[in-house]
Amino acid sequence: MTTNTDRSQNYKSGFISIIGRPNVGKSTFLNRVIGQKIAIMSDKPQTTRNKVQGVLTTEDAQLIFIDTPGIHKPKHKLGDFMMKVAQNTLKEVDLVLFMVNAEEGFGRGEEFILEKFQTVKTPIFLVINKIDQIHPDQLLPIIESYKEKHLFAEVFPISALEGNNVQQLLEKIKTYLPEGPQFYPADQVTDHPERFIVSELIREKALHLTREEIPHSLAVVIDKMERRENKNIIHVMATIIVERDSQKGIIIGKQGSMLKEIGKRARVDIENLLGSKVFLELWVKVQKDWRNKMSQLRDFGFNEDEY
Repeated sequence: MTTNTDRSQNYKSGFISIIGRPNVGKSTFLNRVIGQKIAIMSDKPQTTRNKVQGVLTTEDAQLIFIDTPGIHKPKHKLGDFMMKVAQNTLKEVDLVLFMVNAEEGFGRGEEFILEKFQTVKTPIFLVINKIDQIHPDQLLPIIESYKEKHLFAEVFPISALEGNNVQQLLEKIKTYLPEGPQFYPADQVTDHPERFIVSELIREKALHLTREEIPHSLAVVIDKMERRENKNIIHVMATIIVERDSQKGIIIGKQGSMLKEIGKRARVDIENLLGSKVFLELWVKVQKDWRNKMSQLRDFGFNEDEY
């Protein structure tokens, strides 16, 4: 860890957890705040599986955001892992952002999360996202319905996609953080290794392009990532893991067309991330029922011991 002794005594730093049901816009918010893509976005729920840590450094503060998996009732060991990750972060942060979707009313999912908040002593902000999708008159009733359920430290309506009210939210967050050192260098935007981000970018493209039966049975493993000698090009070899032969056929597509399109789109984002030309090779492998096998979950980066 690095600290900056030149900072004033009033420098703030702290950890902020973003909690919410799947698909409320947590990853969109994190990418907006950080200013580049480090969390994958998809219209399919439960796409975030690990804690994605984003770092925002300003002149007076360092805000370390943790984008957790959407809280839901788990259906397999991978789901159990995702819930453990999301719930454990509540104990180790300075502030919690409870993000909800303005387009959807209070439901069982929100109730499930509020139950988890009963024993949390950390300040909790209610962040109502996607306000660009509703009429302004609808906002006050939404706010009141949530205030009846829980005593929130602050309430912020925002649009992560458009950026509405996001800066005001960040300024308010700073006031709740303790005085402390700069934990990360000013130019560092995440604590995840590049290999993790690259695998997530590939998984994002596969999620965007495939049908409903694919998403949660899909993982991506980076087999190799190295710069070619004397060339400004990085060679990336990755394997897309699915659970059934039929899913392998969908990912590959007719005459390899789907796999080629996944690779083409992923390469653009990977080149932006790495600042270099990328040669990307993708393979597809079937690992039956991998989401229920702890040994394979560990192989694919889901290590429960770390949480």
